[in-house]
Amino acid sequence: MRIGIVSDLHGHVPAALHDELHWVDRILCAGDVQREEVLWELETIAPVICVRGNNDWSLGKLPASSTFTLGGVKFFMAHFPSDMGKRPAGTQVCVHSHTHVPRDETRGGVRFLNPGSTTFPRGGSEPSCMRAVVEGGKISNVQLIALLY
Repeated sequence: MRIGIVSDLHGHVPAALHDELHWVDRILCAGDVQREEVLWELETIAPVICVRGNNDWSLGKLPASSTFTLGGVKFFMAHFPSDMGKRPAGTQVCVHSHTHVPRDETRGGVRFLNPGSTTFPRGGSEPSCMRAVVEGGKISNVQLIALLY
């Protein structure tokens, strides 16, 4: 299964995101979409799993966190990095955002991913997203993709 990972869209889906994610089977969104129309647009690319960010007060139906399995890989996703300590046992990949700074780090056998921000990057990073492949209980080919406008 091919996945796209996005966050901190802040009300806008850049055209470059469509170009980079057109081939994915699922999109993981770690929050701060701000408008329901952003989710609708992401759904035109692929089915979306999304959690609520601190700017998503109008989207109360979104969960604060989500635990799910894709391709045999157990994921935990929440907007805030501070919530990563609340992950369930057996989690293999944690996805978060909020910082707008990309992250791909493995600690204690758990992979932590932050795709950065598609619209308002920080820390010298470019607008970005991630792509990866999950199958057979493993995540591979994790790529940080700069979104060129």
